[in-house]
Amino acid sequence: MSADTSPLFASFELGPLSLNNRIVMAPMTRNFSPKGVPTEQVVEYYRRRAESGVGLIITEGTTVGHKAANGYPDVPAFHGEEALAGWKKVVDAVHAVGGKIAPQLWHVGNVRRLGTPPDGDVPGYGPMEKIKNGKELVHGMTHEDIQDVVKAFAQAAKDAKAIGFDAIELHGAHGYLIDQFFWDGTNQRTDEYGGSMDNRARFAVEIISAVRDAVGPDYPVIFRFSQWKQQDYSARLAPTPDLLEAFLKPLADAGVDIFHCSQRRFWEPEFDGSPLNLAGWTRNITGKPCITVGSVGLDGEFLEFMVKTDKVAETANIDGLLERLGQGEFDLVAVGRALIVDPQWANKVREGRFGDILPFSREALKTLA
Repeated sequence: MSADTSPLFASFELGPLSLNNRIVMAPMTRNFSPKGVPTEQVVEYYRRRAESGVGLIITEGTTVGHKAANGYPDVPAFHGEEALAGWKKVVDAVHAVGGKIAPQLWHVGNVRRLGTPPDGDVPGYGPMEKIKNGKELVHGMTHEDIQDVVKAFAQAAKDAKAIGFDAIELHGAHGYLIDQFFWDGTNQRTDEYGGSMDNRARFAVEIISAVRDAVGPDYPVIFRFSQWKQQDYSARLAPTPDLLEAFLKPLADAGVDIFHCSQRRFWEPEFDGSPLNLAGWTRNITGKPCITVGSVGLDGEFLEFMVKTDKVAETANIDGLLERLGQGEFDLVAVGRALIVDPQWANKVREGRFGDILPFSREALKTLA
């Protein structure tokens, strides 16, 4: 690797958020928080990465205080005295070594299945009802349900600020609840939350606005979105630049400070006729700082590791990433699996020790190294 790494290690300032470099730890579900409470192991997991040069940590998805928010075992909650006390320990540990951290606030929506903790009798909640053999598998959200979830996100953001987090991220990507409202396939409502793209974005806009009211005008709000969803990796939410602009503008106007633009491969152009990726287009459209993400630093994308495999993702050249960052296509770079397997990734890149970076395999997912 021969490119100048200095753009990756330039400082970044946005209101009260001051970062030592442009490296962001991407949010990655780890399932190591029994009963939703982060443990000392979780504290050390995040502390190690802050200590080793990550500019901003975005935590794994943390569930807001709604009865159907959770969809998986042992993911952390972001509500309740015990869980918030656990997160306070994480924040204090990260700050003690000079790091910055934001929680990713999450509601899984209709992905939830009956039997999922904390109350297995609660079905998934989503834009549309789903009933099978007389059993409600997904509860179609009423206006009251929508407002309950909006309030849960706002309360989680308020709590994040109160316990010392430096920013918050709203998970609006990958086929979870906020994203489910965006898609006409999963949102066929006939009220003000369905139909046009403006209507389908209304739920997200209400969440962003409520969060902004809860945290004040200067506290950084990050919004993660994707063109694809886990139910369909080839789907495109906004297949043209004009539609992407129509999608993004209301979110920016509602109070998003930074867009986190999720791609499977960051180097792929978003639209024909331009080399810009999703973050580049989003930055041009909104004028807001943007985070790029997608197989940074590795030669195999994450989907190849979603099934049992012995394959190993080796370290990949990041010269192209550095060049694009230096040209201002995007502002921040989120690193996922490379930071799961190697807490020292940022320092090794800064020191030019590319040959020492560890390869990624599924074995890395079994522990909080």
